[in-house]
Amino acid sequence: MNRLREHIEAITPLTDEEFDYVKTFFTLKKVRKNQFLIHEGDEVKYEFLALDGIYKVFYIDENGKEHILQFAKKNWWMSDYIGFFKQNNSKMFIECLKDGEVVSLTLQGRNQLAADLHKMDHFFRIKLTNGYIALQQRIILLLSSTPQQRYEEFVRLYPDLISEVPKKYVAEYLGVSRETLSRLYSNTNK
Repeated sequence: MNRLREHIEAITPLTDEEFDYVKTFFTLKKVRKNQFLIHEGDEVKYEFLALDGIYKVFYIDENGKEHILQFAKKNWWMSDYIGFFKQNNSKMFIECLKDGEVVSLTLQGRNQLAADLHKMDHFFRIKLTNGYIALQQRIILLLSSTPQQRYEEFVRLYPDLISEVPKKYVAEYLGVSRETLSRLYSNTNK
């Protein structure tokens, strides 16, 4: 749980007593490659903080096409947030791409922590704001940029993921074919 404390304290310091209380709301879980944290149709009970490993958050459309919304790695939060905050069943999947560990937190636990500790309310507000900003930036990039620009931005923002995530998933995330991704990679590395 030291990694959880370090993650929280990057935003707000906690006393030992406060952290002892905070950690009672989180559950540690080891996750193996190809294991799912959430399946479409599941009740969304948790949001997850990746302590290590790599994960993909995706949905499958009515034609069977997979669409990746997010990759998650160390210190990234993930869930089907529509299902989590509205307490609905999931429309998303979360799959582990590289063995790791996560901690999970229920909505009730999140709300209780925010109500009991102003520091945690502040922490969750900062995390939610940063996530919202990242989502808007991703949407703007998808709507207004070329595949080359999307690829270059992905490499700039996530240089380690380009080598750790299978290329077919990077292509899906960028909204391009595997062949287009190969051309983009070749053009950038000339």
